Amino acid sequence: MSLRCFPLFAAALAALQPASAQRALTLAGDRDQVPRCDPLELRIGLDLSYANPYDPAQVDLRVELQGPGGRSVTLPAFCFQPYERRADWIYPAEPAGWRARFAPDQAGPWRAVAKLTDPAGDAVSPPLSFTCVPSNSHGYLRVARARPRYFELDDGTPFFAIGQDLCFIGPAQYVTLARAESIFEKLHQNGANYLRVWTCCGDWAMGIESTKSAWGRSWGPKPSIVTREGRRWVELAGEAGTAVAVDPPYRVALRPGTRYQLSGQVQAEGAATLVIEAGGAALGEPVAAGAQEFRRELAAGPNDRWLPPLRLRLGATGKVLVRGISLREAGTGPELLWEADLDRPARGVYNQLDCYLLDQLVESARRNGIYLQLCLLERDKYMGALKDPADPAYDRAIHDAKQLLRYAVARWGYATSVASWEFWNEEDPGLPTERFYAEAGEYLANLDPWHHLRATSAWGPAPKDWRHPQLDVADLHWYLRPNWNELWMDAAAAAHDRARFLLAQCPGKPALLSEFGLADEKWGLSPFMAQDKELAHHHDALWASAMSGLAGTAMFWWWERLDEQNGYRHYKPLADFVAGIPFNTLALRPITPPAGDPRVRVYGLQAPDRACLWLSSAEAAWHRVVVDKRVPPELESVSVELAELPDGDYRVVWWDTWEGKPTRQTTLRAAGGRLELAAPPFARDVACRVEPAAGR
Repeated sequence: MSLRCFPLFAAALAALQPASAQRALTLAGDRDQVPRCDPLELRIGLDLSYANPYDPAQVDLRVELQGPGGRSVTLPAFCFQPYERRADWIYPAEPAGWRARFAPDQAGPWRAVAKLTDPAGDAVSPPLSFTCVPSNSHGYLRVARARPRYFELDDGTPFFAIGQDLCFIGPAQYVTLARAESIFEKLHQNGANYLRVWTCCGDWAMGIESTKSAWGRSWGPKPSIVTREGRRWVELAGEAGTAVAVDPPYRVALRPGTRYQLSGQVQAEGAATLVIEAGGAALGEPVAAGAQEFRRELAAGPNDRWLPPLRLRLGATGKVLVRGISLREAGTGPELLWEADLDRPARGVYNQLDCYLLDQLVESARRNGIYLQLCLLERDKYMGALKDPADPAYDRAIHDAKQLLRYAVARWGYATSVASWEFWNEEDPGLPTERFYAEAGEYLANLDPWHHLRATSAWGPAPKDWRHPQLDVADLHWYLRPNWNELWMDAAAAAHDRARFLLAQCPGKPALLSEFGLADEKWGLSPFMAQDKELAHHHDALWASAMSGLAGTAMFWWWERLDEQNGYRHYKPLADFVAGIPFNTLALRPITPPAGDPRVRVYGLQAPDRACLWLSSAEAAWHRVVVDKRVPPELESVSVELAELPDGDYRVVWWDTWEGKPTRQTTLRAAGGRLELAAPPFARDVACRVEPAAGR
């Protein structure tokens, strides 16, 4: 199998040959028996070349499947660069090819064929058969059928989202792939089940469609780029010694003991020369005047796993133009310096290294029972085109977004660990995005065989998004900031207040506070974060949001600090407390019953015959404890009255919200529809569950 053209790994698209006349197509699976909702990896043999294999107008490669009871699925295939990996060292393992990934949802026999459509015609593979066998998988995340404010899984298992953001993942970040996998395990061990992850980070972290460049960063200085006869060049001009680094955002992996060829194109004017350096040493003689290509050999030592720093330097005063910088094993194989490609388009081609990172994250999440809200589209690549729905640029943005969505469904749609496709992080809520969501959302609904949820987010309140029929989840971002109001000093009151605001705007949908945290006036990390050693504000926001009617907890943004301060410990007490609550079938409604002590806030959820409550002392709000240095007094004789309960006996279990265990269990009788609850003494907060006593 080969894919002779792969834009992210090709030195120059102009050198590509047209598709050959050979149109043989093969299809092979990685196993004959597949557990229900487990992935089947399909390898497609296709010996053809395309200028852009991500563009279905150039190559529409798909797999058509027939399952039990006439079940029919059409699944797009995707181009794929295999890698080998040791921790955070990731290296191309073989030439790129084509894959499809399918998770059968019905037990029984299945039959599949690959089909190709391109400008040269059609081709069909011989059929492939496999069998789906039963499994204990709960399936994919859904909006609960009976109670659409909440989530459930395919088999009806209730799902309450407990988790956080983990958005910047990449080799240059605090959260590398290896650290992310470790965090996933810690989250799982502490009962968390939900993460929001960005695949749209531009050039600083994982960004599928990002224009990562070896010629500078989006936030820093860049070399001069000039255009000559429709082609872009890096320009070095000035005195001898003037230099530019070939500096990809990610370190380039090398295989120890391997020889490489570094090549490129140079136009040197007059007496100017170009010196090519690796690790501070010149590679061969300077490139002299005229238009020419250069080739230099670079050898990795037996312990060398990373490319040394590369630099292009003027050997003599003048001007030199450079393009087409390439690094390959002995001049063949996958391109290692794809970020040096000056002509890579801003949209429509996908970074295979970051796609591989996401492969690993999706599988790690699947192993750890974590569901991922994947934020897909890089906002700044699209938002400027969405100002006028009648503008052709708006049409093009929809077209390009659909192409990326197609790739995402093809590569990661199989995974039960993908909770939802989030279009943007914080788009402009004032833009006329209704048409975009209508068309892109409908496209996803028709394309995605597994029907993952669809979401978006804006940088401010976005009621028109929250109510959009092609968006399944409503998301609000909000931070505890001093220039808000007094709520910033009380995480519990703030989380509950913002939850009430959000829920009022999006009737009949699950809603999430999908970014939350303690920030300064300019949205940076608050200096108080490090002072809150116990992360009391995080603890309070989790419990208050869980008792608010949201479909999950407030999702904390400062993942680095949570990891450094072991904030994961706050998830388990809440996870154990809500375990077994059938959010997806109970008619739960938020309540705020008064407490016997005016210093106590009570937030809770009540169904016709049961309730869960969280009682929090206002004296224990994070600002009073962390900034004002007050020690909250122990509160005694605090009582809460529940109304509108059927008369009868109820089991009442009180919980320590910090240790995550029951502390007291009693049986009480409701009379006249009312039940009086006497809380045990507490200084900060306490929770209880009220359920019908056994035998009722």
